[in-house]
Amino acid sequence: MKEILKTMAEVQDKDFLEYVVKAIVANPDDVVVDRTIDERGVLLTLKINPQDMGYVIGKKGQTAKAVRTLLKIVGAKNNARVNLKINEPEGSQRRMRNTEHDQDIDTSSVDDLKI
Repeated sequence: MKEILKTMAEVQDKDFLEYVVKAIVANPDDVVVDRTIDERGVLLTLKINPQDMGYVIGKKGQTAKAVRTLLKIVGAKNNARVNLKINEPEGSQRRMRNTEHDQDIDTSSVDDLKI
């Protein structure tokens, strides 16, 4: 019985991730999800077409964060801790944050704010 429940949980989290990601990318046939279990829980590793990284990550990482939140809900339903790793395709380049711009933000209007 435990084996059946483990298999159902595996199908649910892995299939859920594939379903969601395939719905938002331009190359759904390139979506591959690997599932491993270790002492920290379930790790789903997502491999996608390099051209689809922007769709999966989203603006400021909002899409990836939302997918991770949904996976935690699916995991909680099955009493498992589910984590998502998005493989960075070879040859991709991350844009570095402009730290000079981040330091130029004027926060004087909220410096005396008391919460």
